[in-house]
Amino acid sequence: MSLNNNQIKQLRGLCHDLSPVVMVADKGLSENVRAEIETALDSHELIKVKLRGEREQRREWIDRILAETSSELVQKIGQVACFYRPNPKNRKIVV
Repeated sequence: MSLNNNQIKQLRGLCHDLSPVVMVADKGLSENVRAEIETALDSHELIKVKLRGEREQRREWIDRILAETSSELVQKIGQVACFYRPNPKNRKIVV
């Protein structure tokens, strides 16, 4: 799945008003945190995740989330990142 610029722009607008649903902190991207991200993506399709830690560590976590969840990075600002993955069974967001 690859998003074009217009789709990313639309998703950024939708992501703006969202609150973070998952927070990755000192213990990192554990199996439980990854499961929460999977559950949130299944039910919401577009989620905001707060990532605490150093810049390099946050980049590694984002790369792992993208690889392990097959989602797309919509936006990253500071310690917050937005991820999108369409749910083929229950589509809520049409891009």
